[in-house]
Amino acid sequence: MKPHFLIVGYLIAVALPLALSWWFGGPMRPWQEELASSLGILAFSMILMEFLLSGRFKRLSKGVGLDTTMRLHQVMARAALVFALIHPLLYQGTPSGGQRPWDPTRELTVTTDFAPLASGIAAYLLLGALVFLAIGRTKLDYKYETWRLLHGVGALLIAVLLLHHTVSAGRYGSQPVMTAVWFAMTAVAGGSLISVYLVVPLLQKARPWRVTDVVRLTSRQWLLTVTPDGHPGLRYQAGQFVWLNIGHSPFSLHEHPLSICSAPTTGPEISFMIKELGDFTRTVGRIPTGTLAYLDGPYGNLSIEGRAEPGVALIAGGVGLAPLLGILRQMRDTGDSREVKVIYGNRIVDQIAFRDELDAEDTVYVLQEPADDWAGESGLIDAALIDRVFSEQQIKDWLFVMCGPASMMDIVEHRLIERGTPSHRILSERFDYD
Repeated sequence: MKPHFLIVGYLIAVALPLALSWWFGGPMRPWQEELASSLGILAFSMILMEFLLSGRFKRLSKGVGLDTTMRLHQVMARAALVFALIHPLLYQGTPSGGQRPWDPTRELTVTTDFAPLASGIAAYLLLGALVFLAIGRTKLDYKYETWRLLHGVGALLIAVLLLHHTVSAGRYGSQPVMTAVWFAMTAVAGGSLISVYLVVPLLQKARPWRVTDVVRLTSRQWLLTVTPDGHPGLRYQAGQFVWLNIGHSPFSLHEHPLSICSAPTTGPEISFMIKELGDFTRTVGRIPTGTLAYLDGPYGNLSIEGRAEPGVALIAGGVGLAPLLGILRQMRDTGDSREVKVIYGNRIVDQIAFRDELDAEDTVYVLQEPADDWAGESGLIDAALIDRVFSEQQIKDWLFVMCGPASMMDIVEHRLIERGTPSHRILSERFDYD
């Protein structure tokens, strides 16, 4: 799916309930009443679309990247929160009370029956809490599994509460056609949760993997390898990633996104370069061989397959080397004759992984804290370094693939575009936004 198709499809899906509400809703009310209802309708439809954007659906993310759909998920959640917060404040001066015989279409009145309003108020409060907990997840420092469980359960509860509020208290939602629409959209949203938390784990259970090797690369980096247990393995492209679950049931929430550093040409075994950062990664070195594992994937568009540029630049920061290493290995194994240049940044020399392999390539090493005898580049991967390493012709014609800290990718992307690199020749993926 192309990015513009995703955006157009999203806008149509979000706007459809609003258009149908106006078509079937009867006579218009004062503008502030219509605006209040419109914001509420848009907020609800956007919240239901959030389930699809976060559902890891390959058909949805293919061509745009899972990071793009997740970014849209984050931005739209905040927009939905703003619409939802404004929605009830615009009903000022409206006569209130239960349904009245002279106003069957609720043109003049909004119900104040407790249950319909209570469900809306509860959803109103929960939505704000859910968005702010997501934004502050890293600062609150609670486990990813805890956050994911709270996020999923909270989102489902909000959807159910809003469904009740919309069809019970809403003037438009009470119309039979709109009630059916809202029930259908909520069912689709719930179905996406069933797919992620039930269908996908069932498929994973039928295709288990085993840990076959755990090797220390540097003081805080490991190479973990898994092999398929009773099945052919995974079809993937060099540079893609999977969600890896090691030592837990496929129905558990203990899974983590990891880039594949091996190449498809090396066989069914898959390897991951893992840096000790969080709860899971700090225990990688203690994982025994033979441990059961499950993979959900592949995902990602950080692939050069089918590209025809005359040269490839691979720019990595730290553990961001992993997917680029897979690309480099695939190019080598398939006899790709294109020129390749690697830029690999780390804090200190002891963090450089796979140096023997990278020394065989045109590799520029960059250290933030170099020793006195360091002969390579020092500092950060920045605009000045890009200018020194790449010629004008390479900047315009080559394919640039990046993975690493967001600040590094921002700087490099900005400089490449400044110097004339077309945006379609810059590949990167981002999963940390707040």
